[in-house]
Amino acid sequence: MKLSTRIQNIEQPATIAMTQKARELRQQGKDVISLSIGEPDFDTPDFIKEAAIQAIHENYSHYTPVSGYPELKEAIVNKFKRDNNLDYKPSQIVVSTGAKQSIYNVFQSIINEGDEVIIPVPYWITYADIVKLSGGKPVLVETTIENDFKPTLESLENAISAKSKAMIFSSPCNPSGSVYSKSELHEIAKFAAKHDLIILSDEIYEHIVYEEKAISIASFPEAFDRTVTINGLSKAYAMTGWRIGFIGAPEWIAKACDNMQSQVTSGTNSIAQRAAIAALNSDLSEIQYMIDAFAKRREKVLEWINEIPGFKIKEPKGAFYMFPDVSDWFGKTIKGKTIQNSDDLANFLLEEVYVSTVAGSAFGLNNCLRFSYAASLDQLEEAMKRIKTVLS
Repeated sequence: MKLSTRIQNIEQPATIAMTQKARELRQQGKDVISLSIGEPDFDTPDFIKEAAIQAIHENYSHYTPVSGYPELKEAIVNKFKRDNNLDYKPSQIVVSTGAKQSIYNVFQSIINEGDEVIIPVPYWITYADIVKLSGGKPVLVETTIENDFKPTLESLENAISAKSKAMIFSSPCNPSGSVYSKSELHEIAKFAAKHDLIILSDEIYEHIVYEEKAISIASFPEAFDRTVTINGLSKAYAMTGWRIGFIGAPEWIAKACDNMQSQVTSGTNSIAQRAAIAALNSDLSEIQYMIDAFAKRREKVLEWINEIPGFKIKEPKGAFYMFPDVSDWFGKTIKGKTIQNSDDLANFLLEEVYVSTVAGSAFGLNNCLRFSYAASLDQLEEAMKRIKTVLS
């Protein structure tokens, strides 16, 4: 008896694996600082929790429509218009149990065996594996820290083949924190139109930006009818455990995702959906305190990382991650342990100074480490101090 080849080819996400290692060390009494998981350290705002409590009292405890409550879909339509200048209809919206399921639904709906999906590196861990689970082939496009981890048009053109079907990227980017400019997104929009690609635009971090507002690629006329805009409430609203993601998509894709979801999870949790209505209908000023805190942490962590020998950092413009190039340490021996790659360095920092990070190899770029600064300033300062000390 054997497992399927499909599941044997899929590994546990490195973020989850590192978080589990950190938990095990913490259970042994070690003072572990976890900077490995992409989760805000804030609690869900009270007004959202109150909406959930009210929904319980009002008996929202029955099956929901597969693609979401009409009131939530209307709130999402209004959100897309308010924040992204996108005109979707409720029939183009599908609510799922997190943005991860939203992406899974789309790829299961559009990918045939052997279709290729272009993915700029670094990328969120799950993109490539979902493509594989859908029978597709990830085509990875390399980037550099000098280019702010963004692909050049030439590198995208070189990735095109007769089997190219789609492209997926995030802006702001997990793990690099890079934010695509209007002109960069316009070039990608024209590139996708030229090669008839479906675009999956992951915008889960759209509100966590520190300079210019993030732009939706679907706002370009040549991109709207070929773009699936992916979003959710986990990051900006500190609602990771509520599991609410959603898409705005061409109607034929939305309908397919509705059908796909009906055979998997069916409708999303009823109470979480009612809470999501309150979140999306609220003014963005309600979550500004979290953005302000992330901005302050970014400033301080940048300062501390620049003091660590062998770390080269590009200032992130969004999300809550640092993604320094640490390749100067490869081939060196620290406290009797030789560092050959980012996995070695991540494991060394966890085992030696009890700071949990994620190796860049998990995101397709071995030269880097990802640090989440969704932690208190005290924890961040202590973590950077430990790393600086052991590497000095």
